Amino acid sequence: MGRSAPDGPGTGAALACWKGGGPAEGGPAMKLHEPVTGGPCWAELGTDDLAVAERFYSGLFGWRPETDPRQRAGGHTIARLGGDAVAGLTPLSRAGQPVAWDVVFAVRDADTAVRQVTAAGGTVPEGPTDVPGQGRFVVVVDPTGALFQLWQPGSFAGAGLFNAHGSLGWVELLTREPDLAADFYTTVFGWSLTASEYYPQWGIGGADFGGMVTMDDKFPHEVPAHWLPYFAVTDVDMAAAGTTDGGGTVLMEPVSPPDGPRIAVLRDPRGAMFGVYRAGDER
Repeated sequence: MGRSAPDGPGTGAALACWKGGGPAEGGPAMKLHEPVTGGPCWAELGTDDLAVAERFYSGLFGWRPETDPRQRAGGHTIARLGGDAVAGLTPLSRAGQPVAWDVVFAVRDADTAVRQVTAAGGTVPEGPTDVPGQGRFVVVVDPTGALFQLWQPGSFAGAGLFNAHGSLGWVELLTREPDLAADFYTTVFGWSLTASEYYPQWGIGGADFGGMVTMDDKFPHEVPAHWLPYFAVTDVDMAAAGTTDGGGTVLMEPVSPPDGPRIAVLRDPRGAMFGVYRAGDER
């Protein structure tokens, strides 16, 4: 898939928006086969040092990287847990691109999705772009400035595992304009949004898969709106320590919110931010 978006805390739980999925919070690992249209299906890292990223995430999550040897693939790497694809890593190709994780959402038709995005006030800096034999991707920026990707599956549907150690389990939008974001995403994807002054949650098909944080004055002005992926781990404190040992940074120390699992927000050695949560930590 395509390119990549940045720093701020939040809360997390577990993804259950795939057919044959599982519980919405904490719970067993899910083997996934078919993405739900509009739901998260993948996370893609854009990095300026692929070797450092592979070493860091392999040590932290146990990923096994597989780099596509074809020249046209540009060094694109699939991270696997066992035989399951769980995330992508891509060398940045243009000057000025940020080192960051992108959250990717499944769509049935990329061209239709682009029309819906632009009609709702979003912009499309890249795509739709064909990935031969795999699918089509689109890079989107929502009206509040948060970047994400769309994926029209071909032979590649996205992640094959969620809510297991080292796999994606929750996504979070951080924005300074929550009302504008709510209008955009509910219009484009048909998501539900629970009413909550503190932490409204996105849902689809009756299952919550993400949340929204309003960025206040505690966030530096230069930090734009962004999507943050959360990966499941068996021990959040150990993941935080492992991040530091691996050359990364702990941005938000491990904390246990009253209504959710233990979480932390971390940054890899090259600057990409992500969250972790303790899988199965129901409250």
